[in-house]
Amino acid sequence: MYAPPRAPEFNDAVYALVRSVPAGRVTTYGRVAQQLPTPPHSNPDAHRRLGARWVGSALHACPPDVPWHRVINAQGRISFGPGAVQQRALLSAEGVQFTEAGTVNLQQFGWPAAAASPQLL
Repeated sequence: MYAPPRAPEFNDAVYALVRSVPAGRVTTYGRVAQQLPTPPHSNPDAHRRLGARWVGSALHACPPDVPWHRVINAQGRISFGPGAVQQRALLSAEGVQFTEAGTVNLQQFGWPAAAASPQLL
């Protein structure tokens, strides 16, 4: 199951949180999921195991005012897909730098700053 119970409510919470990520910063799918409460009618184990996928699913269909490009995977990479080139261009335009390997330094560009430590991602 890639969508949480009551997906519209969960998606709205994802969008509100992602809107708060400032330009020039990134967060991860998992970190967004960790910052949200377990959706009603869902169990905490499902939220823990599937939350990052639920966030990805929500961002796949987000409104235009949501800065979806500021959410990357826990390895500091842009996930593969049709928007990957656009995502990298948008992040680069905001000053986010990529290593030669194509990763973002989460210690430098992670949001919130405490999320940059690997144990929290």
